[in-house]
Amino acid sequence: MKAILRAWCDDHEIPLMGVADVSRWKSPLFQPWIPDAYHPDSLFPGARSVVTIGLPVHLPSLESSPSIQYHEMYRTINTLLDQYTYRIAERLNQAGYPSVSIPRDGYGGIGALLKNPASFFSHRHAAYLAGLGTFGLNNMLLTPEYGPRVRFGSVFTTCEIEADPLQATDLCTHCMECVDRCPVRAVSSLGYPEGKTDTIACAKYSAALNKRQISPCGLCIKVCPIGSDRAFYGREDVRVYREDEGETPLKKAWEHIRSHGSL
Repeated sequence: MKAILRAWCDDHEIPLMGVADVSRWKSPLFQPWIPDAYHPDSLFPGARSVVTIGLPVHLPSLESSPSIQYHEMYRTINTLLDQYTYRIAERLNQAGYPSVSIPRDGYGGIGALLKNPASFFSHRHAAYLAGLGTFGLNNMLLTPEYGPRVRFGSVFTTCEIEADPLQATDLCTHCMECVDRCPVRAVSSLGYPEGKTDTIACAKYSAALNKRQISPCGLCIKVCPIGSDRAFYGREDVRVYREDEGETPLKKAWEHIRSHGSL
């Protein structure tokens, strides 16, 4: 089944897929750990495996953030993740294994986040437990391929699928770019889980951007130097995003994009 799912992902341009046994949620790897109510088998009794997929955020689109360009890409990726995880769950159902897809965003919008800054299931932790990456200072999951520029979706299944090994190397270099560049100083320098992102400050800033139709912010994932996508796009030097680096053709392009589509 694992080979079938990987082949399906390859056929649908899904570059990242990992599998975690639900027992991994029962063995804390750091503190504080994921509360029991957020475990897969609490949400879907009988679940044995979690299949997590990841779709990349294309760096050139993200670079204009906050902007309508990144706003629309974010929505597109979320829609694709919901569609793909539904189809994976249905593929497993038709094979005789009761399964269910979990929506990409399970919190009902920014207004709900201001009241309770969490979703009912963490795809980031599922991706971590499926071996797709490690946590960065910005509390996002960093992957070797795309750094934190990935969106994840998950499927709970009763099928016992061979789990992938955890990522052995800590990918975060503690360069402090995400800490220094956060517009509301929400990112802690202590690292995850000791230093958690101020999710309320982040949500309030996103709510302001949302009123202008250019949420989410995206700065902490834009400036992260981790990921082979940086070399692919010729963006190894993250100083290009700093305001004091002077005018460049790239900055002119970003300014043009930001001057459109915002309320």
